Amino acid sequence: DNVLRTEACLMAREFGRQQIAPQERLRKATVILNPAACSGKANNLFEKNAAPILHLAGVEITIVKTDYEGQAKKLMELMEQTDMLIVAGGDGTLQEVITGLLRRPDQDTLSNTPIGFIPLGSHNSLSPSLHLLSDNKVKDITSATLSILKGETVPLDVLQIKGETEQPVFALMGLRWGAFRDVAATISKYWYLGPLKTNAAHWFSTLREWPLVREVSVSYSAPSLRPPDLAAHKPPRPNLLHRIARRLKNYWNPPVEEPPKVEEPEEWKEQQLSTLELFIQTHNKNPVERRLNDSLMICAEPDNFTVGEFITVGNKKEEDPTVFTKNSTHLEASACRLQLPEV
Repeated sequence: DNVLRTEACLMAREFGRQQIAPQERLRKATVILNPAACSGKANNLFEKNAAPILHLAGVEITIVKTDYEGQAKKLMELMEQTDMLIVAGGDGTLQEVITGLLRRPDQDTLSNTPIGFIPLGSHNSLSPSLHLLSDNKVKDITSATLSILKGETVPLDVLQIKGETEQPVFALMGLRWGAFRDVAATISKYWYLGPLKTNAAHWFSTLREWPLVREVSVSYSAPSLRPPDLAAHKPPRPNLLHRIARRLKNYWNPPVEEPPKVEEPEEWKEQQLSTLELFIQTHNKNPVERRLNDSLMICAEPDNFTVGEFITVGNKKEEDPTVFTKNSTHLEASACRLQLPEV
């Protein structure tokens, strides 16, 4: 681990030695750190593996630590303009930061601020999409921090989740609902069973209730075409003669105005599903894939699992919640409405 830290610090020092113009200033970064992540080890992991890299690179960092769940959303309401925003925590911290940013009235301006993610949590579902993960926590943290310094960015989809009364919540991976998710939340209670805790949690849940099937009504609209990517740089302004010629042409031969297009009413389809789990997910598992449609995926497991299959599939979903069996239902949509049963 010390060798990894040393190599990362040497690379960071090269960034710090780069000369800047007299009118330029040091880059500023705001770090949202969740000390409770990774069973309370996150603060120590950040101070030993990420903070030295940022300091050696000449980045002026302001560290803001969260004290309770949901605080990151409130902190985003008060955050001032920064050159970059770094989230040091797990999936929950990242989702809170994204939600807080997109709830702001000036979110259009702030959405251009690059967001870095340092995976410090027990669950980092987005990390495999952004970094090549290993079995070494130190390597994952130092690699993620160096990627931030290099300015390596990738555009991500954001899923907006609206309730009937509450403010919208925003997610990067998706919305998961059903038996597998409910069991996943209880696995840590069986820590004393060691490697058998996942099997035990799924088995005990079948003793309390079986089958764990739920009926859900899904309304969805067809996927829409993805808007073109914005150019990274503005095209150069044409020279003066070209601009004069273009104005004269428009004056003598004005362009014909096209009649306004009549928008067709959006068509919604409805489907009743009987399922053990429903997952509304983005395409962020593979964000660099070129896609024509701007869409989300509605995935539903079948309702005919045996107890043994439920336990086996539950183990796979604990490693990767986006995995679905071959008999599952997959629908592509631009938006959807859910009517979930009261439990």
